[in-house]
This record gives sequence, structure tokens and C-alpha cells, in this order.
Amino acid sequence: MRLSILSLAAIVLLPLPSRAQVPVFKTTPEGSAIKFYVKASVALVGKFDKWDASLTFSSSDVTTAVLDIKIAAATVNTGSGVKDGKLKSKDFFNVEQDPTIEFRSTKVVQTSPNSFDIMGNFSIRGVSRPETLKLTVTGKGTGAGVIKGAMAFDRKDYGMTSGIPFVKIADRVEVDVDLKVQQVSGPRLVYKE
Repeated sequence: MRLSILSLAAIVLLPLPSRAQVPVFKTTPEGSAIKFYVKASVALVGKFDKWDASLTFSSSDVTTAVLDIKIAAATVNTGSGVKDGKLKSKDFFNVEQDPTIEFRSTKVVQTSPNSFDIMGNFSIRGVSRPETLKLTVTGKGTGAGVIKGAMAFDRKDYGMTSGIPFVKIADRVEVDVDLKVQQVSGPRLVYKE
């Protein structure tokens, strides 16, 4: 009994790994953007004005990364009030019922010294499906850089089966992620070369 109490005391008193022992990054909204493109008879290109992206690690191994992107769907901005209104409607983003679009990574695979396949769950309109975000990284090893990525999905897989009057639009939606990141603490990341 005394041994188990001493063991418990030792566990409680031993320092736990702190955030300072893992790389900690922040995303800088200035210089970052999340954009989309849909092939259409009238250009359907836009961005989101409000979003949040976090990049966390459980160790200095770059493949332990978790990328979590949350987008405020109602901030869609195509430069056209008519298009924005249609995209916010129940036919597309359904922002009143499902205000957030999210991508949360589940696995990171380094495919070259500067590129990665980020597998994750993509959620839009209350539908969640596995998708892959293909990323490239610049500024590797400096503690600051840019993460650029692309992902494509079929809008009909997420219940967006309607069209826009007088506009022919494709089913494939291409998303571009451009994130400026800065390391704020912890050791440098370790990459596979």
C-alpha cells in the first residue's frame, strides 16, 4: 500500500511534458487566404473573409501535425452579392443551419522534402467525408513560412445538387489554402529528407 502511495505521489510530482517541448505555431491572417474555384459558364471564384486555422504537434516530428481549419460559411465573398446570397442559401452552404465549414486532419504523410498529403475529415452542410489536402511548405527549418495547399471535392457528395439560374456550374470544387505561419515556441520540426 505504501509503495502504491509513493508511486502515485511520484507521478503527480513529476513534471508533465509542456507545450514548450513541442513546436507551437500560430497562423497569421495577414498574408493568408482560403479561396475556391468552380468551373462555370460565369466565373465562380471566391474566398472566405473569416476563418481560423490551427497547426499543432504532439512532437517535433512533422508528421504528428494536426491541421484544423474552421471557416465561417456566411463570409463567402465572390465580389457579387447575388452569387454570395445563392451560395449562403440552403441550396449550397446552408449557413443558417450549418454556419461552419471545417477540415480537421487525421493523418500526415510527407511525400517529398517540401510536400505533404494531409488526410482529414471535411465537413460542410452537416455532411462529413474524408478528403485529402495536398500541401507544400516554404521556409522549412526557419520557424516561419507559408503552407500552400489544394483540395478538390464533388459538391454533390455534400448535398449541393442545385444550380444557379442561368449559370452552368461544374460539380468539382477546388479549394486553395494559403497560410502564413510563425513558430512561437518549442523545438524546430524534424522533416524526412
